[in-house]
This record gives sequence, C-alpha cells and structure tokens, in this order.
Amino acid sequence: MAAKMFRICVLLILISPALAVLCNPADKKNLLQFKQDLNNPYMLVSWNPDTDCCYWNAVKCDQKTHRVISLTILYSGPFTNFSFQIPPSIANLSSLRTLILHKLPNLAGHLPPAIANLTSLSYLTISWTNVSGPVPDFLSQLKNLQFLDLSFNNLTGSIPSSLSQLPNLISLRLDRNKLTGPIPDSFGSFNSSPSLFLSHNQLSGTIPASLANQDPMRIELQMNKLEGDAYMLFGANKTTQMVDLSRNLMAFDISKVEFPTSLISLDLNHNMIYGKLPEGLKAVDFLQMFNVSYNRMCGEIPQGGRLQRFDVSSFFHNKCLCGSPLPDCK
Repeated sequence: MAAKMFRICVLLILISPALAVLCNPADKKNLLQFKQDLNNPYMLVSWNPDTDCCYWNAVKCDQKTHRVISLTILYSGPFTNFSFQIPPSIANLSSLRTLILHKLPNLAGHLPPAIANLTSLSYLTISWTNVSGPVPDFLSQLKNLQFLDLSFNNLTGSIPSSLSQLPNLISLRLDRNKLTGPIPDSFGSFNSSPSLFLSHNQLSGTIPASLANQDPMRIELQMNKLEGDAYMLFGANKTTQMVDLSRNLMAFDISKVEFPTSLISLDLNHNMIYGKLPEGLKAVDFLQMFNVSYNRMCGEIPQGGRLQRFDVSSFFHNKCLCGSPLPDCK
C-alpha cells in the first residue's frame, strides 16, 4: 500500500505542471507576437514565455475555455514612454471580449482594419491616446459591441453613419476629438438607444429629427457648433436622465419642449434659446443640475418645483427671465 501511494504521489508531481497550464497555446503564441510587434515594452515584462499567459499582466482568460478574453493596457508610469501603433497581430486574439488601451500618449497612427476581426468584442476602449485618422466604417462589423469608447484622441473627419448598425450598443463615446460634419441621421435607427457622448468636437449642422426615436440615458453634445432645434431629444414619455447641449449655436423656443420627468441634469448654457421656461419643469422631481444661463429666454421662472433650489448663476444673462431665484417680475 505504501509503495502504491508513493507511485501515485510521484505521478501527481509529474502531471501537476501540465494541469497548471491554463493558457491556450495559440493565444500565448499570439500574445508574444503582439509583444514583439510593440518592440517588447517594459510594461509587458511579465509576459514571459516560460510562464502561464493567464497570469500575465493585462491579460485575463476564460476560466472554462482558457482562451484570452481580455487585454487591458493602461498607463503605468515612465516606462510607458515609447512610440507604437496598434499592430495587425491584434487580430489573432480572436476570443477577445474586452480590449482597452487607455492613457497611452505615444500610441499613434490609425485604427487598424485588423480590429474588425475581433468579432467577439463587447467592450472596446482606445482613449487618451494620439490615435488619429477617421472613425473607421469597419467598426460596424463588431456586432457584439456594447461599449465603444474612442474619446480623448485626435480622430478627424465625419462620424460614420454605419455605427448605427451596431445592434447591442449601450454607450458610444467619441468625445474630445476633432470630428466635423453633422450627427448622422442614421443615429435615429439604433436598436438599443445608446448613450451618446459626442462633446468637444467641431460637429455642425442640426440635430437630426430621427433622434426622436431614441431614448438614451445620457446625451452629451456640448462644445460643438450645432444649431437649430433640439425638441427631438426630449419628450414626456422618454426616460433620459442627463442632457448637455451647452456652448453650441442652438436656437429654439423652449416653451414648446416637453421635458421627461426622469431628468437629473440639464445644461443648455451659452446658446441662443428663447421663450419661457415651461411649467412642466416643476414636475421634474429629481433634477440635481440645471443651467440655462447665457441664452435669450424671457418670462417668469416656474415657481413651486425644484428650480428655486438653483442659484442665480443657473439663470443669469438671459433676455428677461425673472422670478426666484432672480429678481421679481415687474
């Protein structure tokens, strides 16, 4: 019996290294190629071919299939100071569900078409980099995408209308780039009413009327050159919580707007909006941020709701608004 137990123990010792190997061999090979294509940056020093890639920094594996499903490379101090582009070898990590490249100021070049091969992606973030060029049409091929974040880059050109073909999108972030042209009319055909973060660009033209069909949680269009009406973003039956249209060229009669009672934040400052604030704003019970300053509004501020909780700075520099918290109407 003792001899038998000894043989079992020896056998377990011999096979335990194999049992401990979790990383899919093809994924490991592809990660090492990816590292080599990046010129072996110090931030990936843990990517040692003699160790299991599921334990490497920035890598996460599926516990059942052992495939690499997440790659998250973040700013990690002075050792991030190297120049690189996203290599085509990224396409070989075919099981990726999450790809995050964040706060890498020396990441440059265009977004490579190879990303279109990552059809399992549900979360794609390439932000706070120096990536340039257009927002590519091929992103519309990533049908599993739920979150697309390309904010804080140097992207130029117009927003591709094809992004509306992403059926599961929950959040679209293209803010803090150098994008021009209009918001695509096709954005009214999203299946999923994603939150839209398009602020701090150079977008122009009118907001498409088709957005009346959408009910996103958040809409951030501030710091652009948008003009005209914004009625389509609102409606009594919508559940939108946050809208920021500040510092644009918007000009419409606010008295005709029906605001959703779900609003938590509404910022319309620095536009050319006119008319009287509608009485319906008194029914917005959870409003925590409100600013209509620097517009052309007139008439008495609705009394009896939450609007009196905001100070003068939320209302001043309008044509003839009056009533608390501003001076009484004459």
